[in-house]
Amino acid sequence: MQKNINCSARLAARITMAALAVASSLSMAVPPAVAATQAEASTVLRHVTAPTRYVEVEGARLAYRRFGRTGGVPLIFFQHFVGTMDSWDPQVVDGLARDREVILFDNAGVAGSGGEVPNNVEGMAKYATGLLQALKIKQADVLGFSLGSLVAQQAALERPDLIRRVILIGSGPRAGVGMASLTPEFVSMLGKKRDNPDDLLLDVFFTPSEQSQAAGRAFLKRLHERSTNRDLEVNEKVVPAQVAAFADWGKGQDDGYLKQIQQPVLIVSGSNDLVHYTINSYNLQQKLPKAQLIVYPDSNHGAIYQYPDLFLAQAKLFLDAGE
Repeated sequence: MQKNINCSARLAARITMAALAVASSLSMAVPPAVAATQAEASTVLRHVTAPTRYVEVEGARLAYRRFGRTGGVPLIFFQHFVGTMDSWDPQVVDGLARDREVILFDNAGVAGSGGEVPNNVEGMAKYATGLLQALKIKQADVLGFSLGSLVAQQAALERPDLIRRVILIGSGPRAGVGMASLTPEFVSMLGKKRDNPDDLLLDVFFTPSEQSQAAGRAFLKRLHERSTNRDLEVNEKVVPAQVAAFADWGKGQDDGYLKQIQQPVLIVSGSNDLVHYTINSYNLQQKLPKAQLIVYPDSNHGAIYQYPDLFLAQAKLFLDAGE
């Protein structure tokens, strides 16, 4: 398995991950030039214009963006493998920011954030919950995608006082099916030669069908709407550390921990997810005490980007629901 992981890391490193390598109270360590008040942050309602800010967490200077409608429970986004703040779909982020404050961030060592990349999910969750504490947020909802969905599970498990509701997208439990290493389908996608590196996402996030690919091309256009002050790209240390985190999660203890996650959970999956097999989402729904599952048709790992309007409607219903 280690050989496969190393191979996966080398293949991933050969692919330009720019498409994947797709505000508020600050700590006193933040330079005045980047400081801003929460009132200023709340006036920024779009992903493409939100300023990047920084806050010290566990000795690392983390990059984040905070914007949207203030006053309620904020929603923090946990990103996928080698993704950055600019890897989120502006249509999805802005759609959610219309009704609530949203927070995007780079975990330690990723893109604009300092520190070392944790090689396990527990380390990533420590920085994520630390960010909320540094921003003096007493309670938040979480949206985790792929690797970020594993971090979301860990954060919800460790800090039920801090995490209110959870959305898991393209996810799976510890020791999930095919999760001890990158799936062979995903490795094949990473190793495929392309004239346009962004086209990797057409394979990873979408199915080969004409309808899905058309949705993928529309997604790629939206992905580059932010043309100035974009996030930094990931460095060469990110891939091996995050692959190791995947492996540690996949080969770890069984899924008995899921029954301890008592928060309401919305699980969203593609019907043919080749990165985290769809069966893993079904298994999550069966083991989590308060979980519901949505599976979108003719879709792969990026199902929410294929059906952004439908996802926004369903996510809002979930986030706005009473206990």
